[in-house]
Amino acid sequence: MDGNIHSIETFGTVDGPGIRYVIFTQGCLLRCQFCHNADTWEIGTGRRMSVPEIMDDLRSYLPFIESSGGGITVSGGEPLLQVPFLIELFKECKKAGIHTTIDSSGGCFSSSRHFLDQLDELMEYTDLVLLDLKHIDRKKHINLTGMANDHILEFAKYLSDKNIPVWVRHVLVPSVTDAVEDLGRLGDFIGMLGNVRKVEILPYHKLGVYKWEALGHEYPLKDVEPPGEEKVQQAYEIITKSWKSPSFS
Repeated sequence: MDGNIHSIETFGTVDGPGIRYVIFTQGCLLRCQFCHNADTWEIGTGRRMSVPEIMDDLRSYLPFIESSGGGITVSGGEPLLQVPFLIELFKECKKAGIHTTIDSSGGCFSSSRHFLDQLDELMEYTDLVLLDLKHIDRKKHINLTGMANDHILEFAKYLSDKNIPVWVRHVLVPSVTDAVEDLGRLGDFIGMLGNVRKVEILPYHKLGVYKWEALGHEYPLKDVEPPGEEKVQQAYEIITKSWKSPSFS
């Protein structure tokens, strides 16, 4: 089984616990205005890599990964566009005792029986999901990503029903995703989920602007500046007001 891979980071430290071997898959359905990996959008392109090929490379870093309590994280793009590949990859990882994480926006979640059957199998080998919740408001989510968020919220509920450990991530974009009312609603939604182990507020940055320009796209948030630490902390306090932090990570 081959996957369409954009790139690999061998010593990731921000995509799950410990040192992570991070695979960035190719292809995504969302078109987030703040995306810093716009070059991963196109589906069906990228480097074709087999599971044995990835596992051989991953094993060379295991001493560092395991000593840090780390593992493998599959990000993107949107990794859930390649569920059969993930199933085979994570099966091999679990055989080797490697902690597995998926970083997903849930943008391709479907309630079809075929997709759910595959997703159910994948979750058997998944230790953690980093769930990117872009916006709680449906219309604002469409403006921000080009897609409604109904199925994304259903994905969050699916993970809660399955009791899959989740870290919720929210990118704080001034004037776009930082309205107090929206943050409060997002916090209320997170508070309804029973599987959230951690909440992270990720401050918006402009590190991906050069990729947009290289691809010939006009960057839509060019006049927006990153939020300060105080704004990030305020957002965290609002969002986590309805969430009871567990005593474990």
